[in-house]
Amino acid sequence: MEIRVLAVPNARAGEVIGWEDDPRAGRVLRVKVAAPPVEGKANAALRDVIAAHFGLAKSRVVLAKGSTSRVKVFTLPDGTCEAS
Repeated sequence: MEIRVLAVPNARAGEVIGWEDDPRAGRVLRVKVAAPPVEGKANAALRDVIAAHFGLAKSRVVLAKGSTSRVKVFTLPDGTCEAS
């Protein structure tokens, strides 16, 4: 399954804020990460926070689209809880 994530880099700590409706991207999961958006550091931190939130291994969370955008699409295993 795919989820859209709105990245908020350079936060104090990494955390999942929750689902919201974004006028540009539709329904997104807002996630804060402490890492800066440089050399993929924020993307890796996003993957880690999402994996921890859904109780998945980091290798099961894959960035599918949007590596340089604030709105990203991550692929999670089918049947992941709370993904809607």
